[in-house]
Amino acid sequence: MPDQRLVPPSIDDPSEHHALRLEVREFVDEQRTAGRIDRDVDSWLTGWDEDFTRALAARGWLGMTVPVEYGGHGLDATHRFVVTEELLAAGAPVAAHWIADRQIVPSLLKYGTEEQKRDYLPRIAAGTCFFAIGMSEPDSGSDLASVRTRATRVDGGWSISGTKVWTSGAHLAEAFICLTRSEPLDTSHRHRGLSQFIVDLDRTGVDIRPIRSMDGRHHFNEVLLDDVFVPESKLFGTLGEGWTQVTSELAFERSGPERFLSTFPLLAETAAQMRDGTLPRHPDLGRFVARVAGLHQMSTAVAGALTRREPADTAAAVVKVLGTTTEGDIADWADVLTDDADPVLAEHRRMVDAAVVQRPGFTLRGGTNEVLRGVIARGLGLR
Repeated sequence: MPDQRLVPPSIDDPSEHHALRLEVREFVDEQRTAGRIDRDVDSWLTGWDEDFTRALAARGWLGMTVPVEYGGHGLDATHRFVVTEELLAAGAPVAAHWIADRQIVPSLLKYGTEEQKRDYLPRIAAGTCFFAIGMSEPDSGSDLASVRTRATRVDGGWSISGTKVWTSGAHLAEAFICLTRSEPLDTSHRHRGLSQFIVDLDRTGVDIRPIRSMDGRHHFNEVLLDDVFVPESKLFGTLGEGWTQVTSELAFERSGPERFLSTFPLLAETAAQMRDGTLPRHPDLGRFVARVAGLHQMSTAVAGALTRREPADTAAAVVKVLGTTTEGDIADWADVLTDDADPVLAEHRRMVDAAVVQRPGFTLRGGTNEVLRGVIARGLGLR
């Protein structure tokens, strides 16, 4: 029988972190009033602002889950969840530190060597070290087991050759964690023989080329690796265990509030325009608010499970599929409602246009929703 508990139970008191939420909201309001930041949709991808990142670090809101001995604050994932949820809901520019704080921190804590932890974790917590992720490849899509980037042993380390695509922020990041095939492909066991490496993106042989969005903005990249030397000390985790490590890391990538809040600033702006009478009231507003509230509960529950080190891969995939679908539905709905010719709605139209441009990526990044439905089916014992 399949496990009926698709999403872990939420056992945390939602009022426990209320004061922290208010503190983050006040800080963001101060930053916006001072003209230091704006509000936008999809801010965790498009809002690269290193000054804002350092301001968050000064408040102790980066590296929150990093132990004190590594320069962090020794808090659990629910504290970080509260802060990131508030920042995303406000449309704050968090892209610079997003991957490092969301994905690299827990991965380093779980798989990193002592040298790697002491090198990267304090700088991530200080908002001065930025990372990217090198997983996807041309013609591979979400099938990470088909990666062809190859790591070959050489004197003192490894030589890596291959191509990665959709690498967010690689043109601005210090390094990325690169998934490679370190052993010949065994077609009957494709998940074997994969390894991860920390690759400095300024190394000889690294060529970073922009992949521009429909509006001409540059967030994604193609990263070409041509015999890039990586010292043995930059092997990440255990040789040959890359698949196990990647699937663990993806739970953090797929379950967070960024999977349902990318267009929340637009939803809030639409509600404000309806309140003020510049947009007609529409019953779908309540439906979207209810969907976001449910996703908040589900995502919070997954964060709690990850804190307790409980398996949450299937639940994370559910959050990602339902959340990114909701994000796209909000963009489409607001687009239909908005009159291009009304000058009162100029700011609303700007946010709508940004959401529509980013919309195709919502269900693709972090694994396509089509593939993740298969992950969910397998997790439930249905396949």
